[in-house]
Amino acid sequence: MSGTKLLKYLSPYILPLLLMVVFIYCQASANLALPDYMAKIINEGILGKNTETIFNYGLIMILIAIGGGLATVGVNYLSSRIGTGFARNLRNAIFSKIENFSLVEFNKFSTASLITRTTNDVHQIQVVLTMLFRLALMAPIIGVLATFKAYHLAPSITWIMGVAVVALIFIIVLIFKIVVPKFTQLQKLLDKLNLVTREILTGLRVIKAFNMEKHEEEKFNKVNKDLAQLNVFVGRLMMLLQPVMMLILNFMMIAIVWFGAHQIELGNLEVGNMLAFLQYSMQAVSAFLMISIIFIAIPRASVSANRIAEVLETDIQIKDPVKPRKAPKKGGKVEFKNVTFSYPGAIEPVLHNISFIALPGQTTAFIGATGSGKSTILNLIPRFYDVTEGQILVDDVDVRDMKQHDLRARIGYVSQKAMLFSGTIKENITYGNPNATEEEIFRAAATAQALEFIKELEQKFDSSVSQAGSNFSGGQKQRLAIARALAKNPELYLFDDSFSALDFKTDAALRNALRKEAKGKTILIVTQRVGTIMDADKIIVIEAGKIVGEGTHKELLSTCKVYREIATSQLPPEKLAKDLT
Repeated sequence: MSGTKLLKYLSPYILPLLLMVVFIYCQASANLALPDYMAKIINEGILGKNTETIFNYGLIMILIAIGGGLATVGVNYLSSRIGTGFARNLRNAIFSKIENFSLVEFNKFSTASLITRTTNDVHQIQVVLTMLFRLALMAPIIGVLATFKAYHLAPSITWIMGVAVVALIFIIVLIFKIVVPKFTQLQKLLDKLNLVTREILTGLRVIKAFNMEKHEEEKFNKVNKDLAQLNVFVGRLMMLLQPVMMLILNFMMIAIVWFGAHQIELGNLEVGNMLAFLQYSMQAVSAFLMISIIFIAIPRASVSANRIAEVLETDIQIKDPVKPRKAPKKGGKVEFKNVTFSYPGAIEPVLHNISFIALPGQTTAFIGATGSGKSTILNLIPRFYDVTEGQILVDDVDVRDMKQHDLRARIGYVSQKAMLFSGTIKENITYGNPNATEEEIFRAAATAQALEFIKELEQKFDSSVSQAGSNFSGGQKQRLAIARALAKNPELYLFDDSFSALDFKTDAALRNALRKEAKGKTILIVTQRVGTIMDADKIIVIEAGKIVGEGTHKELLSTCKVYREIATSQLPPEKLAKDLT
């Protein structure tokens, strides 16, 4: 898919485009007709001393000017409407595509780059497209017909116009060769500026805590300065066009008047015709300039179009099956059968031959060292990634044979990093279940131990949530994220280290409430806290992507060395001794 295929998003605007072509034809006709009538007024009216001719042709010129003005308004209105509509359709297409990305595709593009492509790149195309509609369709008509009319009026001095056009083209080509390669660099620097800005704003607390404001400021200033310098360089070269054009036009006018005066003196040219020739020559040179400007602008839009096309043509690896299956029953049973998984581009698999069964009504927990693959196991269930080998079954159906919507409708997921959306607390809790009743919202918040701090807020559940929940503490965000999963009332709960920001008392209270609220549901928990999963029905110990132990807390203390080491480092000796007996 090349960047030119993005023009398919213009298809809803075929009729406005045709109407705009009509307006452009009217505008060009008006521009080309006026010099002829001016020449007649001078030759026949002023020099011929015919007042009636001046009045008649003057009235015709006024009507043509009004018609041309209305046509110009129509062209500008339609070009703006089509350009902005195209940009809107293109942004919708990019956003829809990104929404369907799996984590594999997200790792291919950075968040900063996706933002730049959706905003700045689309804007670049919109600007050039609007310019094309306003200038590119009219400029060739004006250029060719104005040259023809000028030659018809004064063949002997048409060479002046040719020299002006050649000089203009030479300068345009020179600028073109210097500027065009810089456009790709500009878009990459915009990506980098977005990346650095997002990183600094996201990590502002850490930056302040380590007194690294100066360092981050220097990093931002460097990228900002590079972008500014390149923009200034490109801008200066592009701004050369206007003074150069005016210089060429002025010299051309001087030459036309100089040589035209000699032709008038010799009787080979009338005064009115020379003035009309002057206007036609200016129209022709301006038209060639417009075409040249468009040829310079198109490469920048082409860079942006190719960047957008790269997103739109990305093959999504995780797709719905052609013939999806529905689980014959609901329950939330999860089964891993000899699952091996490697991240794209990784040399070694992160999971090796993982097999287990998690049953409804039971809590299955995963524990292990950082980087052992615990979170990866949970991410495979909702198909954020697909397994490299083996199978994952939910209610005895392979997750790859189910529609992603149907699969995820069964799951209440709480990520490792609690993510809240701007809005209200109520909107965040009902995010997965917009039809949740007041009672369900209240119960979900109570179970998640969020009710206590919500009641202290002035507007309770209608209290506002800032972007990413920045106006709440880590523990409050985690509790609201857990309440969101509970309000969905799914069959299967996935908690990816979702209790790490909670104190032990809140953690224990939440687990007790969750055991009652989620009775009969399947619960999978990833954690590094032994205390969080001591009461789990099944604990699976992961080390280096492999299962090295499986059983209850007491069983693993006796049978699994890895688990015993983790427990010894976290539990008090008296508690450990008691559990070992």
